[in-house]
Amino acid sequence: MAKPPIDLSRLALDRSPHGETTTPNRRRKRWFTRYVLPLGIFAGFVALLGAAAGRQWLPSTSVTVVPVIVKRSEIQQAGTTLFQAPGWIEPRPTAISVAALAPGVIEELLVVEGQQIEKGEAIARLISIDAELIVEQAKNTLAIRDGEVNRAIAELDAAKIRVENPVHLQVQLADAESTLAKAMTELSKLPFLITAAQANAEFARGSMEGKRSAKGAISGRIIARSESEHATADADLKELLSRQPNLQREIDALTNKVNAIKQQIKLLVEETRQVEEAKAKLQSAEAMRDEAKLQVRQTELTLDRNVVRAPISGRVLRLIAAPGTRVMGLDSTAGQSSSTVIEMYDPHRLQVRADVRLEDVPMVTHGQSVEIETASTKGVIQGRVLQMTSTANIQKNTLEVKVELIAPPETVSPEMLVAASFLAPVTDSPGKGPNETERMFVPNQLVQSADSGTFVWIVDAANVAQRRAVDTGNLSDDGLIEIRSGLQATDKLIASNADGLKPGSPVVVTGDHQTLGIN
Repeated sequence: MAKPPIDLSRLALDRSPHGETTTPNRRRKRWFTRYVLPLGIFAGFVALLGAAAGRQWLPSTSVTVVPVIVKRSEIQQAGTTLFQAPGWIEPRPTAISVAALAPGVIEELLVVEGQQIEKGEAIARLISIDAELIVEQAKNTLAIRDGEVNRAIAELDAAKIRVENPVHLQVQLADAESTLAKAMTELSKLPFLITAAQANAEFARGSMEGKRSAKGAISGRIIARSESEHATADADLKELLSRQPNLQREIDALTNKVNAIKQQIKLLVEETRQVEEAKAKLQSAEAMRDEAKLQVRQTELTLDRNVVRAPISGRVLRLIAAPGTRVMGLDSTAGQSSSTVIEMYDPHRLQVRADVRLEDVPMVTHGQSVEIETASTKGVIQGRVLQMTSTANIQKNTLEVKVELIAPPETVSPEMLVAASFLAPVTDSPGKGPNETERMFVPNQLVQSADSGTFVWIVDAANVAQRRAVDTGNLSDDGLIEIRSGLQATDKLIASNADGLKPGSPVVVTGDHQTLGIN
């Protein structure tokens, strides 16, 4: 027979007070500790993990970086000689070529090498007889042009007078009116003349008929004369009768002529044309006179340029041309040296062209103090660096550096050999002896400017872009600019994709930039 299962619940001890039972409040408490509290702890852990990794889920910009370049430099006390270099003196910036501005042959030179001359002083003279003749010819042409202008002025004045007082037309009008009056008078007398002619013709006819009737008592000669007188009187009558239409036509023509002359006086067309034509002639004559004046000025200028003058006050460096040498002047086909007479320079503006060894070139800075020594003067000549030339001397392994002479003495001149001592520049913290300092440099392309000043973009330890304000110094020849403050040696500068960045933007560093910062 099978044994009944063992009830282990009977072995449990009841520790509750006698007669007490389980309440709903104890059941809710057990539920909170078993379920709610563990779930809350798990949710807090998930939230903390999400906050820590949330930046990784935001879009990031891929950038490349370059490190800050740190250089160690040795600082020496200001005025300490860094190095020496040989050189020679030359005019600054170059010697001045004094050229003849007019073509011709040099007649005489008026200066010698080394002579001190003033601005505008005569240097040489050219043979000038041809230029003098050309000036006289130009002046004669000008006199002719002046006469043409005076004649044009007279014609214009006469034309204006004819317009203001058209007397010639008034004379024509008076003559036409007089002729018209005569014709009208003749026309008005014509009826009376006709009446008289008719009476005379009747009388002559009566006398002729009477004499014909008395033909036997009167001789034939008297009858013939009477007939002739009758014919004459009849012809006069006919002529007077035919004169009236002719006189009327003549009067009409004269009337039209008078009206035309009056209209001509009113319009003055021809006289106005003559005035305008006279003005045009005067304008042309004045233009030709001005051209003649210009020609005179040009010829006088050419004559004046037959004397070559100094463009500045200075000293003659060397003579290029000699008496009898032909110079080409400003001819466009002439060579550069075909018109040069002398070379001169300003003794107060000199420079030294020093041969600096290539290993000493990094110690040369713009404005650096230089002491120059030469055998022609006992003292030391002060100078300062102007600039370095762009071409090195392969044979001497040097680079030429131009040094300005400050207040050069009168005893120095171009082509003198000198020794130039380049001095250490003045620093912010000079010491008694040499020491080393660290200087930070960054590529000049990474430094940006804004209204608030200059700044660069860097990446911090959390891969976040930061905008860092910096104080910049001098720009070196290799494209690096000194950073005086604002950066640390461990900072990483953003070299690409910095245009759209904002402070706090997450970035992803893909590596170092391949070109910037490499020396």
